[in-house]
Amino acid sequence: GCFKSVNCWVSNGIGWLDDIQQFYRERSTIEKDYSAKLNALARKYHEKKAKKSSSLSVGDTPAMTPGSLENASLMTWTKQLNTVESQAAEHERYSTELVTELADPLKILGTRYEDLRKRHADHAAKLEAERDAAFNDLRKVKSKYDNSCQELENKRKKVESSFDFSKVKAQNAYQQQVLDMHNVKNSYLIAINVANAHKERYYAEYIPELLDSLRDLSESRTIKLNEIWSRAAELEISMLKRSIELENHLALEFEKNQPYLDSMMFVKHNLAPWQEPPDKSFIPSPIWHDDNAMVVDDVAIVYLQNLLSKSKAQLGDLRREADKKRREIESTKRIKQQIREGKDDRDEVEIVRSIFSQKEELHMIDRRRLAAEVETNTITTVVGDVSLGAKSHNFKLQTFKIPTNCDLCGERIWGLSAKGFDCRDCGYACHSKCEMKVPAECPGEQTRDQKKKIKSERQEVANSLANATKLLASVPMERVKSQSEISPKSLGKNRIVAPPPSTYIVADEQRGKMKYEYHANGEGEVSIEEDSEVIIMEPDDGGWTVIQTVNGESGLVPTAYIEIHETRPISIQSNSGGQRRQGPPVAPKPGAKKLRYFEALYDYQAQSDLELSIMEGERLVLIKEDPGDGWVEVEKNGKIGS
Repeated sequence: GCFKSVNCWVSNGIGWLDDIQQFYRERSTIEKDYSAKLNALARKYHEKKAKKSSSLSVGDTPAMTPGSLENASLMTWTKQLNTVESQAAEHERYSTELVTELADPLKILGTRYEDLRKRHADHAAKLEAERDAAFNDLRKVKSKYDNSCQELENKRKKVESSFDFSKVKAQNAYQQQVLDMHNVKNSYLIAINVANAHKERYYAEYIPELLDSLRDLSESRTIKLNEIWSRAAELEISMLKRSIELENHLALEFEKNQPYLDSMMFVKHNLAPWQEPPDKSFIPSPIWHDDNAMVVDDVAIVYLQNLLSKSKAQLGDLRREADKKRREIESTKRIKQQIREGKDDRDEVEIVRSIFSQKEELHMIDRRRLAAEVETNTITTVVGDVSLGAKSHNFKLQTFKIPTNCDLCGERIWGLSAKGFDCRDCGYACHSKCEMKVPAECPGEQTRDQKKKIKSERQEVANSLANATKLLASVPMERVKSQSEISPKSLGKNRIVAPPPSTYIVADEQRGKMKYEYHANGEGEVSIEEDSEVIIMEPDDGGWTVIQTVNGESGLVPTAYIEIHETRPISIQSNSGGQRRQGPPVAPKPGAKKLRYFEALYDYQAQSDLELSIMEGERLVLIKEDPGDGWVEVEKNGKIGS
C-alpha cells in the first residue's frame, strides 16, 4: 500500500514534466507570433509615417514645403521603428531557444524518468510475488502437518479397537506415525521461521530500499527541473539584455530630440493665441433678485458654523492624508529608480501601475482638500472663525426603527424619512436634512435620565418654534418682521384640565370613500366593502393609508383603493348586489408591521412601574388596544407601559 501511493506520487511528478515542456512550446509559439507581429507593426507604421511626414513636420498648409526633410521627432520615430524590427529578430531567436534548449530536453527527460519508474514498479511486483510464494509454502506445510495429526489420531483409534496380533501391528503403525508427525511438525516450524524471515526482509529491507530509490528518482527529477528553469531564466535574461542594449542605444537618440526643434518648424505656420477662461461669478435667480453678499443672520451663522467645523475637521485630515499619499508616491518612485538602476528585481510595470493608482488617489484627496480649504477661507473671511468655542454634536448616522421626533423641527423621523442622526453624547436626534441647522451647543456626555430631561425640553422648544412658524405663515407678509422677535416662551402650551370625553369633537377629519372592495391579507389590515365611507387616520406611507370604518375598526388599506374628498356626513355603506370592481395592484407594505400611533390629549403621571408618564401633545406607538378596562398599552422612547 505504501509503495503504491509513493509510486503514484512519483508518476504524477514525472507526468508534470510534459505540462512544463508544453508550456515552453506554447511560449515559443507566442514569441514567434510576437516577432511576426512586431515586423508587421513596424512595416505598417513605416508606411503611415511616409504618408503623414509633411503634415506632421510643417502642417497641412505650410507657407513653404519642407521637401524631403523631416522634423526631429519623425527622425527619432524612424529609429524607434527600426529598433522594433531588431527586437522582432531577438524574439524570433528566443522562440527557437525555448524549443531546442528547454522543451525538447524536458521531453527526453520525462521519457527516461518514466522508464526508471516502471522498472521500480516491476521490481516491487516481483518482491510481492516472492513474499506471497513464501506464505503459500507455509500454508502447504501447515496443511501437511494437519493431515499428519489427523492420520495419527486415526491410528490411535485403530489401536483401541484392535485385539491380539492385530493390536501389536496397530501399535507399531501408531508409533511410526508419531515419528512421522514429529518430522512434519518440525518442518512446519522451520517453514514458519523461513516465512517470517522473508516477511521481515520484505518490509524492513526490500520495500524501504525501493522507496528510497523512488525518492531519489523524484529528487533527481527536481534537480533536473531546477536546471531547466535556471536555463529558461538565463535565456530570457539574455534576450532582455540584448533588447535593453537596443533600447539603450535608442534612448541616446531621445536626448537629441529637443522639444523646441519641432515647435520652431510648426509655430512659424500655426501660431494661435490662447486665453484662460474667466472665473465664475454669482448669477442671481431670475425670480429672486439678490446680490453676491453672503447671508450672515443668526440662522445662517448656525449653518456656516457647522459647515466650517466640518470643513476644518476634514481639512486637517485631508492634509495629513495627502502628505501621507505623497510620501507613498515618493517611496514607490524610489523603488522604480532602483529597478532601473538594477538594484531591485521587482516588476517595473507593476510599480508604474502602483504609482499611477496612488496619484489618482492623491488627486481625489487633493480635490477634496482644496474644496475644504476654500470653504474654510470663504467663511472665515466673511464671518471670522465662528467654529471657535463651538460644541459640536457627536452625530452618528442611523435608522430610527422606533418613531422619534426631530429635536430641531419637531417632525417625525420614521417611514420614508427614517434615516437621521443621533448624538452619542447627549442624545440629540434630527433628520438628515436638519443636521447642518442644529446649533453647536452639545452639553457633553449625559446620563440616561439627563438625556430624557433634555429631550423633553428640546421637544417643547421644537413644538413652540413649529407653532411660531404656523403663526407667522398666517400673518400677512408686511406684518411679519422677524421670527426671532417672537419669544418661544410666549408660545408654550397652556396645560388644561381634561374635559369629559363626550365634549371632545374632531372638526377637521379627512374623509374618503372606498373605490373598490378590499379583503385584509395580513396583520394590521382591515377588510371593507366598496363605496364605504372612511375616516383618514394617517396619510399615505409607501402606498398604504390607515383608515377608520363606520364601525370603528381601524387598519391599513391600499391608498389606490380610496377616493379622498371633503368632509361630509358618513353615509351607510352600499350593499348593492352588482358586480364588484377589481382593485388596482397593491404596493407592498412598508416594513414588516405597520405602526399605529396616537397623540396624548392631556398630561398623565405614572402611578406604578407598569405605567408611563406622558405629556400633552406627545405621540405614542400603540402596542395593544383597549381590552375593555379603559387602558391601552403604548411605547414611548423604547419603553412599553399602560
